Amino acid sequence: MISGKRNVFGTKGRTGLDFMVLVSTVWWLCLTAFSVSATTQADPPSPQPNQKLRFGQNGEFKILQVADMHYANGKSTPCLNVLPSQNFSCSDLNTTVFINRMIQAERPNLIVFTGDNIFGFDCTDSAKSLEAAFAPAIASNIPWVAVLGNHDQEGTLSREGVMKHIVGMKNTLSKFNPPEAHIIDGFGNYNLEVGGVEGSDFENKSVLNLYFLDSGDYSKVSTIFGYDWIKPSQQLWFQRTSAKLKKAYISGPLPQKDAAPGLTYFHIPLPEYASFDSSNMTGVKLEPDGNGISSASVNSGFFTTLVSAGDVKAVFTGHDHLNDFCGNLMNIQLCYAGGFGYHAYGKAGWPRRARVVVASLEKTEKGNWGDVKSIKTWKRLDDQHLTGIDGEVLWSKNSQ
Repeated sequence: MISGKRNVFGTKGRTGLDFMVLVSTVWWLCLTAFSVSATTQADPPSPQPNQKLRFGQNGEFKILQVADMHYANGKSTPCLNVLPSQNFSCSDLNTTVFINRMIQAERPNLIVFTGDNIFGFDCTDSAKSLEAAFAPAIASNIPWVAVLGNHDQEGTLSREGVMKHIVGMKNTLSKFNPPEAHIIDGFGNYNLEVGGVEGSDFENKSVLNLYFLDSGDYSKVSTIFGYDWIKPSQQLWFQRTSAKLKKAYISGPLPQKDAAPGLTYFHIPLPEYASFDSSNMTGVKLEPDGNGISSASVNSGFFTTLVSAGDVKAVFTGHDHLNDFCGNLMNIQLCYAGGFGYHAYGKAGWPRRARVVVASLEKTEKGNWGDVKSIKTWKRLDDQHLTGIDGEVLWSKNSQ
């Protein structure tokens, strides 16, 4: 039984280091990333057959984000922080039912699992837990992807082993790591391109770009406590990928003026998530520790990298189950999904929830589907009616 987020360092409230320490640390990381902590890709597992993601004939592409399932052993795994009336009958199966309800209600084009998919410490067999956790997505025949959190590797599979197992599962578009990056930190750094509507002028262009990164688990640097962060090798891969996609989008055929919008998914929130309160966010921040944000204690500069790239319009994370807000910082929306799983800590009476994102295309002068016009989001609660809350526009082409 667990009573809260497992933090082996006990430094959840720290938010950053002073500027000189930060600069020194980042430079040190740059020098050591390739020799100490980066992952050399020797024999990554074979990816699934290429499946082209594209917008539907309705001009929409819908993504369901599932954060922090914390799945373990199914029916025998108890729920945490639920109402007394739920204690007797509640288990991992409640998480499974919730996923099925969300899939049936929303019929997304892609399902994204943003880490802590299983709670490895409580899993008898991590592989079987992964199979059970992702079973609803697999059965739906909807493409799905996953990134790792800080708890996935705490069972019978290593972090590398968990990602390799995920990549080999049915209907997933998850990738072990980008084949062009021979050395990169973590497991599960990759991108997906979403093409325009089939038969439209944009059918052969990626009009929406999706980035997925491994935000790690816990710091491996003895002098830096707390959670892990996105490393320089990953940021370099992101920068190069973003630049390549922008170049392809603004060149022929059908050249565009600017990059296609991008969305980024990973598990541990950036320190910049601490910038928001009730006055400048949509949703809630209910985490009790420190400033309510459990990010790394060092700022690796990834938010600056995102701003500099210019294409990413929103970032989506999990990790802090009682936070479900979105806030705009320097024209990038920083969003949580809110806790989904019933074996994860929560708050009794505060329903588990999921986030939905919809990108919509605009119509061209000829009446055909064009490029992305807007990106909207809302959340659904696991109550009797799957109540939708906090609908908002994250980005609009006309308000740039």
